[in-house]
Amino acid sequence: DASILIASKPDSKELAEKDALDNKEIPQEAYETINKAKALVEAKCPGVVSCADILAISARNFIHLAGGPYYDVKKGRWDGKTSKASRVSVNLPQANSTIDEILKLFNSKGLTLEDVVVLSGAHTIGYSHCKYVLNRIYDSKSTKQAKGPNNIDPRLLKALTMYCPKNGGNEDVVVPFDVTTPFTFDHAYYGNLEASMGLLATDQALFFDPRTKPMIQALAKDEQKFFQTFSLAMEKMGSIGVKRGKKHGEKRKDCTLHMT
Repeated sequence: DASILIASKPDSKELAEKDALDNKEIPQEAYETINKAKALVEAKCPGVVSCADILAISARNFIHLAGGPYYDVKKGRWDGKTSKASRVSVNLPQANSTIDEILKLFNSKGLTLEDVVVLSGAHTIGYSHCKYVLNRIYDSKSTKQAKGPNNIDPRLLKALTMYCPKNGGNEDVVVPFDVTTPFTFDHAYYGNLEASMGLLATDQALFFDPRTKPMIQALAKDEQKFFQTFSLAMEKMGSIGVKRGKKHGEKRKDCTLHMT
């Protein structure tokens, strides 16, 4: 419902979603791109296209431009009337979440175990700040080549320790989720997990969980299957909590401001 685009009011006790800790590292350029698109659309069709629809379409277009599938995006969303930072953390998986915790969260949104695996494939592009991988890098188990979720390919471990020192590192340093093809939306993410080259502990754990390992192996072999199932999962996720009508939503003129 594009509530993430709302700017916090200086005199408000409650911060907006945008300023939640989990969202603080989203680059300002991302918000500016959406706001520019909204301004162009508003100039041609005032009061017709919601910020929520523009956000969903922009996500699809970015994925496609990066080499991923072009999937259908249902339109007609209205923008949400509330935006609270306090609601963010409990609705997002964390870097140290277990598979059971992630599955419980996804199930609460009407998503399945397969959706968890397929949507995790979005980590074929993008970056993580070092603070989210420090435990995976420096956990004592990580430096041993024991079979398990904490296992890291020695070459990746060496590179990560260089970019992300245990103490005194630069907080602005980022590392790619997909170390093999970081700028391309493809199925390499799943092959990386097979090779113990998943960046986040939650990613790598998918390969060692018996419920999800067969899905990882299947998607690592078949990029078209990944694209097809990812498209369906994105359509499914895009239908969660959709607002329609004035009773539940609004059509913002400026994506950063509520109408009232």
